[in-house]
Amino acid sequence: MPDLLSAIKTHSQVILKAAPGAGKSTHLPLKLLTENVVNGKIIVLEPRRLAARNIAYYLAQQLGESIGQRVGYRVRGESRVSVNTQLEIVTEGILTRMIQMDPELTGISLVMFDEFHERSIHADTALAFSLEIQDVLREDLKLVIMSATIDLDDIKVLMPNAKYIESQGRSFPVEYRYHPLRPNQGYEQVVVAQIHSLIGKETGSLLVFLPGMSAIKRVAEGLTSLPSNVDVFPLHGQLGFRQQQAAIQAPTKGQRKVVLSTNIAETSLTIEGIRIVLDSGLQRTARFDVKNGVTKLEQVRIAQSSAEQRAGRAGRLEPGICIRLYSESSLNQQPYVPPAEILSSDLSSLAIELAQWGASEPSELKWLDIPPQASFLQSKRLLVNLGLLDDKHQLTSRGKAACDLGVEPRIAAMLTHSNSPAWLSTAPAVAALLESPERSTVNFTHSVDSFKRGKHSQQKMVHQRGMALARKLNVAFSTESIEESLVAVMLATAFPDRVAQLRSGKVGKFLLANGHGAELNDEEKLSISEYLVIADLIRTQSGSSRIFLAVELELLSVKKWFPGLLKNNDYLDWDDEKGRLIAESQQCIGRLVVERAPLPTPPPEKMTQALLNYVRRKGLAVLDWSDNSTQLLERIRCAADWLPEQPWPETSDAQLLKNLEHWLEPYLIGVNSLQAMKKIDLEPVLMSYLSWPLNKNIDQWLPVYYLLPTGTKKKIRYKQGYEPILSVRMQEMFGQQASPKIAQGRKKLLVELLSPAQRPLQITSDLASFWASAYKEVQKEMKGRYPKHVWPDDPANHVATTKTKRQLNS
Repeated sequence: MPDLLSAIKTHSQVILKAAPGAGKSTHLPLKLLTENVVNGKIIVLEPRRLAARNIAYYLAQQLGESIGQRVGYRVRGESRVSVNTQLEIVTEGILTRMIQMDPELTGISLVMFDEFHERSIHADTALAFSLEIQDVLREDLKLVIMSATIDLDDIKVLMPNAKYIESQGRSFPVEYRYHPLRPNQGYEQVVVAQIHSLIGKETGSLLVFLPGMSAIKRVAEGLTSLPSNVDVFPLHGQLGFRQQQAAIQAPTKGQRKVVLSTNIAETSLTIEGIRIVLDSGLQRTARFDVKNGVTKLEQVRIAQSSAEQRAGRAGRLEPGICIRLYSESSLNQQPYVPPAEILSSDLSSLAIELAQWGASEPSELKWLDIPPQASFLQSKRLLVNLGLLDDKHQLTSRGKAACDLGVEPRIAAMLTHSNSPAWLSTAPAVAALLESPERSTVNFTHSVDSFKRGKHSQQKMVHQRGMALARKLNVAFSTESIEESLVAVMLATAFPDRVAQLRSGKVGKFLLANGHGAELNDEEKLSISEYLVIADLIRTQSGSSRIFLAVELELLSVKKWFPGLLKNNDYLDWDDEKGRLIAESQQCIGRLVVERAPLPTPPPEKMTQALLNYVRRKGLAVLDWSDNSTQLLERIRCAADWLPEQPWPETSDAQLLKNLEHWLEPYLIGVNSLQAMKKIDLEPVLMSYLSWPLNKNIDQWLPVYYLLPTGTKKKIRYKQGYEPILSVRMQEMFGQQASPKIAQGRKKLLVELLSPAQRPLQITSDLASFWASAYKEVQKEMKGRYPKHVWPDDPANHVATTKTKRQLNS
């Protein structure tokens, strides 16, 4: 501790690695406060609300004070601080808000990042901002990074001048027992059996780590024969504060407990009475799919650092036991730390934070892991669609208002959509309900109704949150003023890409405005709704997206309250069955067609667009691909791979369909039917698409034919991803001492040597080696089979020929 306190006094950056139970979250902040190590306020960042509250209460208790005096906390929707507060425990989004509102962090001397190994996107963002504050505004600001299992190599690169201190702590010894599952053995049944066995054989209480709430529920249902002095408690993030506290507090005298927890209990919590940890080795991880904008929940094996953290829960108060339902070797094969959340998350919150900060790109700041460019661009497109960023990716007036609200971008878009009194009086309640969804309630309307009647499962929390948001909007808040008819269109302003249309004749099957599909259980009433807005959907292991929260949408409400969602398009396409042009006016929400009306007969020039639409819909195969045009396309694709420095056009199927106007449309002038389009010779079309000088150079660099020494031309076969092939009778390659090359000498032709009867004998890309070695065996066999043809002993120096021995001698 003296070294640590001295380091904080003398250095602006400190990295502390200390084992679980060493006192990072409790003893150190208390020492800093009581010994006045810094002059200003201390902010401690905790990843989880449960830990933030409990640490704050514990520290206040150690000082003999009530919460909110020298020690306080701030989490979403709840604040217990005062003018006397010197040490604040805050959750991640709160710290980012504090920085954005006051970039100089006035009055704050020290920011501590606890449990930094969890690498949440908010912690990474807050650290990036804090490092820039140190560089530009506050040289005196101190930063302390704390973890039991931190990746030192990476963070030392980010903070090379930081003082590093390591403490082993004083946790009690933990005995490790490995019980790997047999192949195809379900872990939940094993967990239930292990709990019964441990309760019977060991003393103390159990902490069981499971991957998610559903697993917790199923295991709890299996614990039917525990002794009467054993209580079972769930512990996860969706529980209310009192339920969480019940799991954490010490059991009453004479009682034991089994706590079934997600990874919420991995860090910063001491669960009273725990002596045994049972670790499934699994966790649920959310991964954002950039292509469809949907998060996928995956059940994955934990990293070594997580296993270390979990085991540490058993040695906090006395010597403990950790039973692992996996082998030690499988644990050693896992990465030491899990991948950072910023690499696989929806980055829309980050994108708006950076826009408010004044950074156009993440690379302008310092990161342990730079956010992926594809995800960041997708997030900016979403923010533009939500009306929070303009086309130049600057904050709009609504975007600026959204930043002041401190909520997720989608919810902020809803809150700032309209100034109507009815809208403003309803939106805070809808936002609060979205932030605290009820379990097993798919129809969001039911949650709104239960909240209005005072029957919501989290009534108090939602009401407090709604009031806080209403204050920020400067409106009154009451359940009576909620206008239920607005709820669906409000969700549409937050989730315009998730407006969904029922697929024709398919109950529970929906098509989203972003072009992807989603499913709902047939027994749900919403499964037959023509239109939905989906607030929560998860991509499952099977690949489909399941709807977990939605509301029925009426198009009349959209037209009244959100007309910008509807786009009018003139659509022209060719109906190959009817053999005529289809022309209609379409009203669309994204890729959904919600209304159609026939258009008058279009002028001839519209025929071209209809034919292009037909090709896009049916694919490139509807065009007339001759052998020559197919080979030209393959030559272009190979050329792009082999000569990448040249400005080749994009020629993948997807890009050709996307760019039909550039290469095909000029050749459709005067074409007024499918039959005429299918007669177009695509070879000159593609040559034109190449443009000069590439359409001239390609014949030189990747020729169609190879001229043999005999004067014969043989076609070279090209296919992207494969070597170019030349098939030729062996006698015609005599005298060729090296394999032919193309593509400016970068590619050797793969020579398929044929017999006089055109049957394959050998394939080689090294003729010289073949003549010197393998040829001898071929020569022996071929002399007997084709005695009329020449089989010289020195083929590398023999004249190439197409003739037999008699023809050569005549």
